[in-house]
Formats: sequence, structure tokens, C-alpha cells
Amino acid sequence: MTASREHAHELIDRLPEAQLSGLIGFLKTIVDPVAAALRNAPLDDKPVTVEDRRTIAAADEWLRHNDPIPLEEVLGDFGLTMTDWEAMGRAPLPEEPEELQEKNDNGARNG
Repeated sequence: MTASREHAHELIDRLPEAQLSGLIGFLKTIVDPVAAALRNAPLDDKPVTVEDRRTIAAADEWLRHNDPIPLEEVLGDFGLTMTDWEAMGRAPLPEEPEELQEKNDNGARNG
């Protein structure tokens, strides 16, 4: 173990128990800043509209009388399989066209 790591461990060992959770959160942010950003991101930045509420209520009512549609069936309607779905989840997103990137840089949102 390097001298720096040993020193860090010594300092951690001297911390009061109450301060350890804050340190752990800070260290997680340093080790994985993307996970920290996602963890701290708001769930949704758009308010739920009256139309959204109607759509949700209609979906809830439909589910009271019907079984949910399996994901495999929905994917099949698009000619996809679960293997395709899993591969898409691992694939990086395509680059945005330049004009969309410029809009995003100016504070506009896609969608």
C-alpha cells in the first residue's frame, strides 16, 4: 500500500462515526461521477399535465380488466427479440446531428 493510501486510511480511522456516511457519499461521487449525477438527478423535469393524468387513469382502468402485455410480444410487433433488446441496452447512443447539439448547448431540450 502506498504512503498516500496509508495516510488516507489513518485519517478515515480517526473520523467520528457520524461523519463516515458523508465521506462515503463523497468518495462514491469521486469514484463514479456518472452514477452520482444520476442518483442526484430529478426524476422528471416536466410537470404532469391533465392529459397525462387522463392517460394514466385510462391505462390503470385497462389493466384492471386485462393482463399486461409481455415485453416479448411488444418487441415482436417491431420484429425484435429479447436478445435485440438487451443488445440495444448495451449499445452507446448514436451521435446527435450537429443542429440538435447546438440547440442543446443553448439550453433547449430534445423531445
